[in-house]
Amino acid sequence: MLIILDRDGVINAYDGHYICSVDEWHPLPGSIDAIARLCQAGHRVAIATNQSGIARGLYDVPDLDAMHQRLNALVSAIGGRIDFIAYCPHHPDDGCDCRKPKPGLLYAIQQALALPSLAGSLMVGDSRKDLEAGLAGGCNVALVRTGNGRDTETHLLKRPLAGVRVFDDLAALVDDLIA
Repeated sequence: MLIILDRDGVINAYDGHYICSVDEWHPLPGSIDAIARLCQAGHRVAIATNQSGIARGLYDVPDLDAMHQRLNALVSAIGGRIDFIAYCPHHPDDGCDCRKPKPGLLYAIQQALALPSLAGSLMVGDSRKDLEAGLAGGCNVALVRTGNGRDTETHLLKRPLAGVRVFDDLAALVDDLIA
């Protein structure tokens, strides 16, 4: 199965402020191990992340690449692999097709991995935008309570989305998937 992860708030710590450098990028406890366990259980892993800080001039593509190189190195060091990272560098006002909640990033992943569809894939996020993108792309969806997840869970009580499963964090989701 393909597991598509949002980055900020799912894999790394996120408190609403832009993460602009590799020095500011810190994995959440258990997240790197969780990704490796997914791979070792036969799942493919990809990342779909909005990165409007690029359009805002807060950091550039080489800074983002450095963060992703660190992520890949940490995952690889314990036997995992990230098959593809798709990111949207655009400002929210740009009207692009790749910024979540639109499913463009997910379709980019589908194309890069030569998949006939995203049916049966799982989109994991900490925001409603992540979940809406997953549903629009034909994925199953799961919310983690890390990052913005607890606030998102509260808002989902007022405006529910069908089929959303909720987990404390990425490690708990992986425990459930692998069990």
